[in-house]
Amino acid sequence: MPFVPHTQEEVRAMLRTIGADSIQDLFAELGPEMRPKSFDLPEGKSEMEVLAHMERLANRNLSGLVSFLGAGFYDHYIPSAVDALTSRGEFLTAYTPYQAEASQGTLQAIFEYQTAMARLFGLDCANASVYDGGTALYEALMMAVRKTKRRKVLVSGALNPIYRVMLDSYTKNLNLEFETAPHAAGRTDQQGLARALDESTAAILVQNPNFFGALNDFTELFEKARALGVVCVVSGYPVLQSVLKTPGEMGADIAVAEGQSLGLPLSFGGPYLGVMTCTRDMVRQLPGRIAGRTIDTEGRTGYVLTLQAREQHIRRQKATSNICSNQALCALRALVQVCLLGEEGLRRAAGLSIERAHYAAERLTAIDGVEMLSRAPFGNEFAVTLPKSALSVIDELTRRGYVPGFPLGLYYKDLDNGLLVACTEKTGQEDIGILAEMLRGALR
Repeated sequence: MPFVPHTQEEVRAMLRTIGADSIQDLFAELGPEMRPKSFDLPEGKSEMEVLAHMERLANRNLSGLVSFLGAGFYDHYIPSAVDALTSRGEFLTAYTPYQAEASQGTLQAIFEYQTAMARLFGLDCANASVYDGGTALYEALMMAVRKTKRRKVLVSGALNPIYRVMLDSYTKNLNLEFETAPHAAGRTDQQGLARALDESTAAILVQNPNFFGALNDFTELFEKARALGVVCVVSGYPVLQSVLKTPGEMGADIAVAEGQSLGLPLSFGGPYLGVMTCTRDMVRQLPGRIAGRTIDTEGRTGYVLTLQAREQHIRRQKATSNICSNQALCALRALVQVCLLGEEGLRRAAGLSIERAHYAAERLTAIDGVEMLSRAPFGNEFAVTLPKSALSVIDELTRRGYVPGFPLGLYYKDLDNGLLVACTEKTGQEDIGILAEMLRGALR
């Protein structure tokens, strides 16, 4: 029996109030071509039948695979305490904390998260997160445009192509001029980016490690950019950031990241976490929420939302993005993960991931026809070229329980044989050895 909350008399009363004779009148402006062709839906099922159907569908998924996929999303170990703490009922409805007097716990958690992210990336300030790494990069770009009043944007071709697709989508109707410096065999072309800098440039967008896993130091590039008033934006990787030179040390104005590697499971693609940090000079451009610490009239520590630049608080045309509920829970998970691991634990996870990746590169390039895409230093991810299509190799090995990596040809037309391989602390040496032998067999 369908659940219809309104009686026929109530429906007629509402129609009379708005001056319509029937429900159909509400849709008079929609032509026939825009109307649904049919509502011929299947009959409803019982709870037991629905559960059985969903289980059958779920069982069609491949599970238990050994995966070397990365490309911006990584399978790091998540301590059980992360789930235990963040599953507490107090956090399940962690909506935007408008009323500070009733939200001290949430506000303090946000404040501590901001502090942890600012320290990790070596910058002054952080916000309470945006939706994901690609959204964070877009928001950083718009921060630069608002700050400089310029329209030209320089983008590295070694920046995650998934993020570049997102940038294109978000800015489709904005009057911005994008210029991309192609990657150089998996390396970031810093010289090409430097040559393209001029006084009309709003921002320069780079990544470290870049999409191919190559490590970079952008200090000199950022110095040239700052001399021209260009905002320097770098996309990072939180776990590896514990052992790499920080964006702050390089002179970046804004550092963003996908925070999934900090306590968030892969979960079929989300929800994830966009980390945003910046210098004090850029803080008034930050979107979303910023929690601050203060004292009340009796000298007690309290937490508040500060520098609020949302539609609810200021004129709409002056507002930045409105980022709400689910990100508070994702940010909390990141904070708990960072606090549980601490500086030593993060460094250990990063070190093991890098160590396993270098061992994997050594084993794979020992196979005839497999070569490194470049000889640039790399972290926990690297790109190789195969003597045949990477997609065909991935298809064959995945059916046998091993996902060997990400096919670069999906986004780079000249790299159909390119394979991006990632390792974390969860990647065992035995798994790497099995992958190498399976790949050797697949390439025969």
